[in-house]
Amino acid sequence: MEWYLEYSITKNRPGLLGDITTLLGMLSINIRTINGVSDEKRAFLLECNDEDQMNRLAEVLHHMPTITVTALHPVSLFDRLAIRHGTFVEKDGIDAKVIRFTRDEIGLLIDFMAELLQSEENLLIGIRGMPRVGKTESMIAASVAANKRWILISSTLIRQTIRVDLLEEELRPNHVYMIDGVVSTMRAGEEHHQLMRQVMNLPAPIVVEHPDIFVQRTEYSLKDFSYVIELRNHPDETIDYHHVKEGISSYELS
Repeated sequence: MEWYLEYSITKNRPGLLGDITTLLGMLSINIRTINGVSDEKRAFLLECNDEDQMNRLAEVLHHMPTITVTALHPVSLFDRLAIRHGTFVEKDGIDAKVIRFTRDEIGLLIDFMAELLQSEENLLIGIRGMPRVGKTESMIAASVAANKRWILISSTLIRQTIRVDLLEEELRPNHVYMIDGVVSTMRAGEEHHQLMRQVMNLPAPIVVEHPDIFVQRTEYSLKDFSYVIELRNHPDETIDYHHVKEGISSYELS
């Protein structure tokens, strides 16, 4: 069983990391990965099948004056990403399903989505963001990293794509289906809408760009989404859909 250990350093001194690793070795706890996750925090990916040993570890660490344990629990996807990239994935403080990234964190975003696509089959992901921030490109890169074929149902990646049918080999649960919520709901005809409904009922991963526009014009709601990803050029950027109601020319490139 894999565990995530994280602590902040309250008094840094030479040999501190050696003391921690020696303690882990004495308790027969294997270290898989070590990384810093902020200026004053270290994180470990540990391997141990004995929960009692982890409880003993927690008790000893609690009495160490040089560190403060901030997390010790079975590892999650977010823990793995924090250790791998040395930074935390930002969750919305109100809605935990909303995950935020900036353009300089696209590598982290791709890794996050690839892990989701590999671990979950029936998955509906929304992705918000202004034009040309890298939404579609990130989705495709994550599909490739997850070793899954990606199918564009609607898109403006190179030119406008509006599919009205799929080949038999394209209707498989191991594919990733990508829908542009603006194009599908504001530009497409009934044939495309029928295909979109068919795809939405597949037991397969589906990624919807502009989910807010999508739910306004379909029977779906944001509650149906497993995750909603927000991608910004910088942390303070506002994702504004107001001008989409007047026209979608600025969304010709996503």
